[in-house]
Amino acid sequence: MGLQVINGAVLRCSFGVAPSTLIVLPTNKTLACYMPAATIMDYVPLMNIMPFGMCQSPTNPVVIAATAAKLGVFTPMPCIPAVVLPWVPGSPKVLIGGTPALNDSSQCVCLWAGIIQITFSGQTTVQIP
Repeated sequence: MGLQVINGAVLRCSFGVAPSTLIVLPTNKTLACYMPAATIMDYVPLMNIMPFGMCQSPTNPVVIAATAAKLGVFTPMPCIPAVVLPWVPGSPKVLIGGTPALNDSSQCVCLWAGIIQITFSGQTTVQIP
């Protein structure tokens, strides 16, 4: 059993240099531990998923351009998450507004090859399959 992810959960990107926070809007009107509960559809960059400090992905076009401008010296650039697909797998047995709830074992992928994981669900009491 995993933990239900809520607003304020801590995220980590494999190419980011800092942790980030998941923002869950109260649109589904479902709470866990007095905070909005997340679903797999809470993946929108700069609305749900905030930047991870600097991006170190060698496939990010901004990093590629900055590295080329420095004559090949690798140059990380500010992170702007580029997530276009929902979190997977979620919890298909627990639905919030008809959408699978987000548990702490779910992941999503940035277009620049970063794997985004949940390092802290935001709470420690509500478990979901």
